[in-house]
Amino acid sequence: MGILWFILIFVSLTSHGDAHGPDSCNHEGGLCRVGNCIPGEYLARYCFEPIILCCKSLSPTTAKS
Repeated sequence: MGILWFILIFVSLTSHGDAHGPDSCNHEGGLCRVGNCIPGEYLARYCFEPIILCCKSLSPTTAKS
């Protein structure tokens, strides 16, 4: 019975509409994080919605001379 719950959870996480997975996040320069992005990062999308986020670094601002 336990394996059935594991399969159900796995299928629901991988087949969610906005979930792209960790490979897609890493390929685009992001990092999957559980819970929240750290300071200096923003939420780009979800690796596994709604728990695991795809966070990307904020690009540094350039000063005009």
